[in-house]
Parts: sequence; C-alpha cells; structure tokens
Amino acid sequence: MIHRALLLVNPHARQGQKRLSEAIHCLKQLGLDLIEEYTEQPQLLDGIIKRYQNEVDLVIIGGGDGTLNAAVDALVETQLPLGILPLGTANDLARTLEIPNSLPEACKIIANGEVRRIDLGWVNGKHFFNVASLGLSVKITQKLTKQVKRRWGILAYAITALQAIWESRPFSAEIRINDKSTLVKTVQIAVGNGRYYGGGMAVAPDATIDDQRLDLYSLEIQHWWQIIPLLPAMRQGRHIHWREVRALSGQEIEVNTRKPRPINTDGEITTYTPAHFRVIPNALGVLVPSNE
Repeated sequence: MIHRALLLVNPHARQGQKRLSEAIHCLKQLGLDLIEEYTEQPQLLDGIIKRYQNEVDLVIIGGGDGTLNAAVDALVETQLPLGILPLGTANDLARTLEIPNSLPEACKIIANGEVRRIDLGWVNGKHFFNVASLGLSVKITQKLTKQVKRRWGILAYAITALQAIWESRPFSAEIRINDKSTLVKTVQIAVGNGRYYGGGMAVAPDATIDDQRLDLYSLEIQHWWQIIPLLPAMRQGRHIHWREVRALSGQEIEVNTRKPRPINTDGEITTYTPAHFRVIPNALGVLVPSNE
C-alpha cells in the first residue's frame, strides 16, 4: 500500500542538510509518495501540518527533539501518525522508541513498522514528548547553542552541563501532587513523560512513554560539586534512589515558585511557572519497530 506522507525537515538539525537526499531516496525506494516541505523556522511546522492534513496519511519529521516538539501540538490536533528520522543531536524520543540512528533502518520503520499509541506530557497548554523541567536544565538550554551542538555533537550536553552546574544556585518551590503539598529547596525539577532526555539520561529506571504517568524528580543539593557523583546514575535513572533526590509520580502535578521561572519542554523554553502538568494517555500514534 502506497502511503502519501508529508516530509518535514529542519535543515538546521545536526544532520538535516547533509543526509536529506539520502532520506528522500530511501523513502521513495520503499514506496512512499512524498510531499516535501522545508523550514528554518520550527514555529512554522504547526501551520504546514494543518495545511496538508487532508492530503496525507502520515507526517515524517527529520530533525531532533526540538523540531519534534515544535510540531507536537499540530500532530495532536490532526491525529496524523508520526514517522521519525533522527537527524538531531540527542534524538531522545527516537531512543525511547528504539528507533535506530541508522537512516536506512529508520526509513524501513516508517514504511513497514507498526503504529504505537504513546502518551504525551502537557504543561500550561503545551504538549511535550520527553521531559519538561526548570532550574539547571534551563541554564543548559540557554547555553547549548546550535554552534556548540554542531561542533561537539552529543558531547555538547556534558560540556554545557558542567558549565551550568558551576553557576547553579538552589531555589524554593512548592510541588503539589496527589493532593499533597511539598516545599523544596532545589536546583532542578524535571517532569518526565518518556524515558530519555538530555542526550540519553533516564527520567526513572522503569519509565516508559505509555505508562500513563509522569515521573518527577527534584535535585536537592547544596553545593555544585554534589552533582558530580550523581551523573553516572542519571544515565540509568538510578539517581532517584539517592538521598539528594526526591522522586514522585502521578498523573497531575503543580509546581509553584516565588517568581516566574522558565520551563523547557524537550529542550526548548516554552512556558513559565506557576506550572500545571498532566499526562495525556494514548495521545498520538508513532511508527515504531515491528515486534514481528
């Protein structure tokens, strides 16, 4: 069966421009009929998807997590299935869904894979795939420029994180979950819907993108150097067992701070506290590797 697909590529993604022709050739060889659209402004993706919603069977996005995040609201509204070409730096959503970085393999999944319904996170009207967070991660986002990512690739996350950790200072916040309020002094609060974020760190050891829950952790350290021994544990999500980390989970979470603090969703700053988070179960269909 020939599928007509809207192919959206961010040419600024780490591998977007370089591997674009390879992706188009591969998808056409596999029998997909493509409508190709390119934009250097991710905020325009929403309008492009809505414009073609009645002409295509699915949307294929080539880029990283930031590009996917820019398109997520339109994907929810149109309910078109999503195919992912992991052309970004971290590709955390692809990692969560076990979509390989190999472009030919990713194309085969789009052509022959199965549609899996996944949950989405939601904060103050904005959907997200992986994680929404405030504090340290926002400083990392602000420092993680396109030039740094292009030069260092996945290492850019570690290099930038070390710079941001040095400058981080604790802030006060109120976390309300399951009708219980907790006051914390923290350097970071992260609320995860998927499993991976930040270049391969895990939200929690058992987190999945269809478990119909949000996993929160609050990083409650007093001095910057206390995070150093935590970093290896964060790769597997085992940091939630450390004394300096508060771990909570639920379907709805509220976070309040004394003054508005920026929140990043999938690596892009999109809203501010006070924040109301919730999980949207089975929100979107995504093409993933077949179990057969």
